[in-house]
Amino acid sequence: MREATISGLTIGRSRALAVPVVAAALLSVCACSVGTPPKVIKIGVDLPLAGADGRAGMPVLNGAQFYFDRNPTVDGFTIQLVTRDDTVDGTDDPSQGAGNLKALAADPLVLGVIGPFDSRVARKTIPIANSAHLAMVSPTVSSPCLTKEPYLPAGLSPSRTAVSCTAVGFPTPGQLRPAGTNNFFRLATTDDLQGPAAADFTYKNLQLRRVAVLSDHEAYGQALAAGFTTRFENDGGSVVAIVDFDPNRSTDLKAFLRAAKADGAQAIYFGGVTRNHGCVIRAQMASVFTVGEPVPYIGGDGIAQDPDCVRHAGANAVGIYATVPAAIPDTIASAQPVITAFKARHHSAADYGAYTIAAYDSAGVLYAAIDSAIKAAGGKLPTRDAVVAQLAATSSFSGATGTFGFDPAGDTTNRLVTVFESRSADPSLPWAFIIAVDYSATLPY
Repeated sequence: MREATISGLTIGRSRALAVPVVAAALLSVCACSVGTPPKVIKIGVDLPLAGADGRAGMPVLNGAQFYFDRNPTVDGFTIQLVTRDDTVDGTDDPSQGAGNLKALAADPLVLGVIGPFDSRVARKTIPIANSAHLAMVSPTVSSPCLTKEPYLPAGLSPSRTAVSCTAVGFPTPGQLRPAGTNNFFRLATTDDLQGPAAADFTYKNLQLRRVAVLSDHEAYGQALAAGFTTRFENDGGSVVAIVDFDPNRSTDLKAFLRAAKADGAQAIYFGGVTRNHGCVIRAQMASVFTVGEPVPYIGGDGIAQDPDCVRHAGANAVGIYATVPAAIPDTIASAQPVITAFKARHHSAADYGAYTIAAYDSAGVLYAAIDSAIKAAGGKLPTRDAVVAQLAATSSFSGATGTFGFDPAGDTTNRLVTVFESRSADPSLPWAFIIAVDYSATLPY
């Protein structure tokens, strides 16, 4: 606090008069100081930050933190980052995430949240934030039912019948929004585009015409397999065999693989995740097909860039292709200055991940919404509803990952699905970027 100085007192003036003057002056100074509290806006972060899941979540936090470090204020308000960890025993936990959101929502200075990382956590946290009119921007989550119906569109279903969110056991977008309006926005595109992107890549880039399809008996894998099958056949290809296997029973699929080979299969598409023995099947292919790239194994982000997938595939890890429902900034010109600046500060390779720059842009688009809301409020602290409204109105935000907006559901308009390839049996080596399939202009159904 600035020290008060008092001048103009005449020597010989009575002490009885001087004391009240001094007291009044001090009171005036104190009132001034107390009456102008610092202008603060808080932004919450809810991510997995410890244990195994923390290894994926920390690079996301680093991206958001890097934006905040470069932009510590907005319109005279100091930004404070409030970070919450949603892991329990190293795994992101929906109940922990829900508790984090309740705490963040209870603070009136929190005007937005970056996160969550995981769709299971999102199903628990979106309703809490929605009731509090609190904006959420996720760099990563991709489950369709968080924002839209159906889970699988009719145009991607082999039966030409849409599969609803309720049918696969997920709450509908309306059930996640008790306030009746949308408060959730995301930069990752949705999983329903992964199967079609893999099909287009297989048919147009790999130029394969006959494929066999597997899924792991879970909704995620079944939807990927269905979307791949429908799109591949629409492209002109043939799906020679389809099996939905139960990983809790038998995972020996050599008989299926032999039948697929006899029917002329040039590749195997797998809808599912590594933990359901997805890449063990790739290892089994070595006894039936030519090892490596000549007979690709293709899947989604349930196996993409996963060291365990490479371990399970063993000597047959080369030639695995997998999609990720997000833009990959390493291949985007506008992201290069940000990546260079980030890596100049963060020297450890573990600090940077696939979603670091998406988190940077998540922070950027939230900042832009807060900035617009402050200006609309005449420089005063805006309401949460005003921030949500500005996010919903975003149509051409210029970020490191490109120019994007949000559609009425809160989904990004920059609908990119990226294809990667495993080119080594060493699980510590990164997968190679192959191509980005862009559905921003036209959906594949």
